[in-house]
Amino acid sequence: MAVTTTKKSGGLWDTIKTVIYAVLIALFIRTVAFEPFNIPSGSMIPSLLVGDYLFVSKYSYGYSRYSLPLSLPLIPGRVLSREPERGDIAVFKLPSDNKTDYIKRIVGLPGDRIQVRQGRLYINDAQLERRRVEDFVETDRSGAVVRYAQFIETLPGGRTHRILEISDNASLDNTGVYVVPKGHYFAMGDNRDNSLDSRVLNGVGFVPVENLVGRAEFLFFSTNGSASLWEVWKWPGAIRFSRFFQSLQ
Repeated sequence: MAVTTTKKSGGLWDTIKTVIYAVLIALFIRTVAFEPFNIPSGSMIPSLLVGDYLFVSKYSYGYSRYSLPLSLPLIPGRVLSREPERGDIAVFKLPSDNKTDYIKRIVGLPGDRIQVRQGRLYINDAQLERRRVEDFVETDRSGAVVRYAQFIETLPGGRTHRILEISDNASLDNTGVYVVPKGHYFAMGDNRDNSLDSRVLNGVGFVPVENLVGRAEFLFFSTNGSASLWEVWKWPGAIRFSRFFQSLQ
């Protein structure tokens, strides 16, 4: 009997150790390599849709306390730091509370002059090229089909991305000039008239380099939200299979 008890105890302890090792490995990967995020709002449409799930590379910009679980204050400043590139889709901690995860596109680098005039983005006093393309079409929760004006915008250096612009006279379509401070970045949503971003200084404002969490790399799952987890029969219509493994660079 004693031998049997010992074996059972040893088996239980082996299971516990396996679980602990698995958790530690997962935490290590999440901290230094990739972390999953999901998109809860439409501020980055058309690049990111509500219900998208993506991986963010933690090593792209180096590491700060916000790279660690619970933002533990174990890393002073930023180590192995790399500069974001203009056009990167970046996850960062909201500067006003240093807790909330935000995802926007980096459009302004330290020292840049940023302004929006009549819906057009200016960087260092030069208006960005904006070319109208086909409308962005989606079906809302009520089943109604809605259309939005869609453009391809070209950043300095040649990187392009799609944006939505419902109007060129919305509340954030005419701003003053923002001069991006040293060690900070200017981030905007691609859904220009439905994005709380660096244009709102008391809402988001300039993003400190230490608040950067990582760069969005690729989608791994997407759902339109029309099916609950238990509604298995609705999954085929709810899952956006075409968005799986799309690169975000």
